[in-house]
Amino acid sequence: MRLRSFGLTLLIFVLILTSAACSSGKTDAKPAAGSGEKYTFKLAHITPTDHMWHKAAEKFKEELDKRSGGRMQLEIYPASQLGTEADMVQQISSGSVDFGFITAAYMSSRAPAFTAWFAPYAFKDLEETNAARDTEIAKKILGTLDSQGIKGLDYVFAGNRVMLFKDKEVKKPEDMKGLAFRVTPSPPLQDFYKSMGASPESLPLPEVYAAIQTGVIDGMDMDLDATITNKYYEVAKYGAVTNHMVWPAVAMMNKAKYDKMSDADKKIIDESIKAAADYSAKTRASQEEEFKKTLSDKGMKIYEIDQKLFEPYIKQFDEKYSSTDPLIKEFMDTFRK
Repeated sequence: MRLRSFGLTLLIFVLILTSAACSSGKTDAKPAAGSGEKYTFKLAHITPTDHMWHKAAEKFKEELDKRSGGRMQLEIYPASQLGTEADMVQQISSGSVDFGFITAAYMSSRAPAFTAWFAPYAFKDLEETNAARDTEIAKKILGTLDSQGIKGLDYVFAGNRVMLFKDKEVKKPEDMKGLAFRVTPSPPLQDFYKSMGASPESLPLPEVYAAIQTGVIDGMDMDLDATITNKYYEVAKYGAVTNHMVWPAVAMMNKAKYDKMSDADKKIIDESIKAAADYSAKTRASQEEEFKKTLSDKGMKIYEIDQKLFEPYIKQFDEKYSSTDPLIKEFMDTFRK
């Protein structure tokens, strides 16, 4: 009887030790890097949900969730739901919105160094443009936002800029003379078109379709992505695929919130936005021919204009803007080869 009692006691003791060991194993397991605080972030941008920038925002959301083990969640507000870009930047600066994809065109009115990205024909293609994101000068330009309470994280590219015309096939820059042309309200873009004799019009994006349909404007500076998503092919007969300027969104975050995060959580943010930006550029680069065919199939005449015809206007742009900011000059010196 004593032997049975001793055996039972020994069995119970062994079970207790095993349970303690398992429990200890769970406690001592290393947590995921940066684990701790949970976040629900907000991100705002201007494009519709089928545009590449929104798809990049969705990729960013996916990467944050995956890399943080679910601690970082992202709410996305597309299509100017939170107001104009000026409104969004103010919200990001104040902290009521955490992230934004804001056009470099708009940001050039707040931080002039972003003008550098609009140097006409600075890059051969989107792959070359995307590689420029990692250069020292590109990072210096992002750093100019620090004083505005904004952390510049990266650049997210859509397609390069093209020219759409209502009913005139423009074959050379001089054919632009006298045309009312919708251009994003950014000094470098407007100056480029003024130099060719066009009259830039700064219409809000929601008004552009009706404006070209009714003849208020004769054409617009646009990208192929938005030409398709906004159905501009219905009201513009001609599309000159000039790819004359790149079109970055500046990926940004409220600086105070970023600075308060742990180094591990900052790394998650940085790596997630990099993954989203890479995804955006590589996906969009592979769509160029597809988009041109789509527009041709929709009835738009798609054609090219020889870059050499723009050389006087490229030179004029460079001479004017390289002297306005040392970062712009450094950018041009880096990429004008």
